[in-house]
Amino acid sequence: MPEPGPLFRIPLLFLLLFLVSACINDPAEVAELQQRYEPNVEVASGVRMIYSDSAKVRVIVTAPTMLNYVDQAKARQEFPDGLHLTFFDELQDTSSTLIAKWGVYHQRTSKITVRDSVVWQSVDQQRLETEELNWDEKSGRIHTNKFVVLQQPDYLITGYGLEADQAFENAKVLEVSGRIPLNRPKDP
Repeated sequence: MPEPGPLFRIPLLFLLLFLVSACINDPAEVAELQQRYEPNVEVASGVRMIYSDSAKVRVIVTAPTMLNYVDQAKARQEFPDGLHLTFFDELQDTSSTLIAKWGVYHQRTSKITVRDSVVWQSVDQQRLETEELNWDEKSGRIHTNKFVVLQQPDYLITGYGLEADQAFENAKVLEVSGRIPLNRPKDP
């Protein structure tokens, strides 16, 4: 069998050089990719989730980014760039909204924590401002031990700690530091 000519060897040499150079990875690039993409984390952008019960929409969650940690031991959905929730009543009307700059939902415990500039506002003129709010989905209780400003139709209440049911019908500031009437009766 005749030996291959020099024209055949040149493309073979270029192919071999290409394959060898393509297999070399820069360790810094590999480390950056590993930091950016964790194997047990799904990243979603422009998130809009709809939660329903008995064929009725209960909550719509929108967020710029969601990190979904799929490891069963640490399963959670984290919203590092903030989130906006819209709650609906039985008639499918908006009952309240909540915004925060960070949030997390732990699937195993059914607990939700929102932090940083938390504002909850209802259509019946209640507004809560705090730095952290926790909701236990199983018990239906909302609580915080942080400073709160609770505005109701007749009063502005400030203090530390808050407990409420998830419908926010029985909100109670635990350590009241101020209570300001908003609708003072006019002097005769």
